[in-house]
Amino acid sequence: MSDETLLSIKNLSISFGNKKQFVEVVHDISFDISENEITGVVGESGSGKSVTSLAIMGLLAEKTSKLTGEILFNEKDLLKEKPEAIRKLRGKEIAMIFQEPMSALNPSIKCGNQVAEIMRLHLNYSTSKAKKETISLFEKVKLPRPNDIFNSYPHQISGGQMQRVMIAMAIACKPKLLIADEPTTALDVTVQKEILLLLKEIQKETKMSMLFISHDLGLVSEIVDRVVVMYQGNVVEKGTVLQIFKTPKEEYTKALLASRPSLDVRLKELPTIASLADKSFEATEVTPQQRALNHKKMYTKAPLLEVLNLKKEYYSNAGLFQKKKVVKAVDDVSFKVFEGETLGLVGESGCGKSTLGKAILQLDKATSGSIKYRGKELTKLSSSEIRLLRKEIQLIFQDPYSSLNPRMLIGEAIMEPMQVHQIGKNQRERKNKVLALLTRVGLDESYFNRYPHELSGGQRQRVGIARTIAMEPKLVVCDESVSALDISVQAQVLNLLNELKDDFGFTYIFISHDLAVVKFMADQLLVMKDGKIEEIGDADEIYANPTKEYTKTLIDAIPKGI
Repeated sequence: MSDETLLSIKNLSISFGNKKQFVEVVHDISFDISENEITGVVGESGSGKSVTSLAIMGLLAEKTSKLTGEILFNEKDLLKEKPEAIRKLRGKEIAMIFQEPMSALNPSIKCGNQVAEIMRLHLNYSTSKAKKETISLFEKVKLPRPNDIFNSYPHQISGGQMQRVMIAMAIACKPKLLIADEPTTALDVTVQKEILLLLKEIQKETKMSMLFISHDLGLVSEIVDRVVVMYQGNVVEKGTVLQIFKTPKEEYTKALLASRPSLDVRLKELPTIASLADKSFEATEVTPQQRALNHKKMYTKAPLLEVLNLKKEYYSNAGLFQKKKVVKAVDDVSFKVFEGETLGLVGESGCGKSTLGKAILQLDKATSGSIKYRGKELTKLSSSEIRLLRKEIQLIFQDPYSSLNPRMLIGEAIMEPMQVHQIGKNQRERKNKVLALLTRVGLDESYFNRYPHELSGGQRQRVGIARTIAMEPKLVVCDESVSALDISVQAQVLNLLNELKDDFGFTYIFISHDLAVVKFMADQLLVMKDGKIEEIGDADEIYANPTKEYTKTLIDAIPKGI
């Protein structure tokens, strides 16, 4: 670490609006980033983390945003620089890894060309030199088959690989400052660990400074030197990583640290910012004896869902005279889910978790095997029978934005399936139920008349949960339903899911790559690898004594914090 300041943000305020009215969202914030230092910015959705990073990059629209204060980079105020000067700086001196690689990469340009273009633009490299450097960068970020990926489109590679392409693009011109905005949010735990190690390695080697934005405090503690804590557009606390994690001064920081599910203790409820602020939180531990008693009651009944020898195969495209390749996404999987139970389903990207969930929901027909719900064989139902069953078996989607109609008001989106399944006597009754549900999931009634684009990721996820609850289902498949949420909202949503389970008697299949979250939620744990079940059994038992090497690797990859 160096004492030389590379970036200094002084009294920065950011407002959005139009000619008539501007609303301030970031209020008079100040912090510094030194040379050869990693600074972490943590806080909830809407705290101003990403907006601040976009301001540094000069990516906020001039007409709809107003910035005051100073952003000094190498003692030059970026807010006073001409757009042309900022363009030259962007990508070369200051680079950014975006949260969503799929939306940040151009889907119509091959991955290699997107990286090579930056070097041609900023470093005046020839086409052949840029290609050679790009392949060398792909090797550096540990991409398999660099030549193939150079010629692949973004949709042809996995999420983890796309994120590596983004990292290669960001470091192509050896920037002095790298901004990493939630660079591992959508990645499974082992890939996340690899990306973190990679970023650390690159930072050490190039001695660049880094601004690492995340809502995952465990992650932040493993990579950064200094921490800035933001809340509602303000900097509430800043200090070294040890100061913030070991001796936090502010109540908000303490609450943020406490919201992370513990791997050591099973709590009935997670602490949230609100419950810690109003002193209403009491840590109640679920003892092994209580769990054993609950499980005894649960497992004596007939299973709600029974999956037997389930297979789902896909055929990959092959050449004209080649045989089609068979991809076994789900390979001979069998398990039971009991009423009132939460089955945790974990594994790396591509292991078959989501495919299994879709097969159970009959969104994707299984190749062979049996799926029985309350003794009824789902694979043999007609499409009209499946439609009727939709009310009982629901899905909370991974990506709430793509599952909501952008032209439909939030209230209408929740009411629409209620109308289809004739829940509620009339529109007024449905509307009242939706207003009550919005409050229940931590949103106020004003959200009824908002559009999806006006909500943060966490708020959209709560809308998705409200829409699912509205159907009064029996079995709910939660597919990575909290992966996009910041830590305190995640705690609220997990508590909410457990509360709803108790109130409505829900049964969950909880799919996630976050093992700490699954540990808090699950009764039984099912670990998948390459379409097969690697390990299955009591969640606490598996965490304490994993029998398979793969499960041990997954558990070891969980960020443990300081």
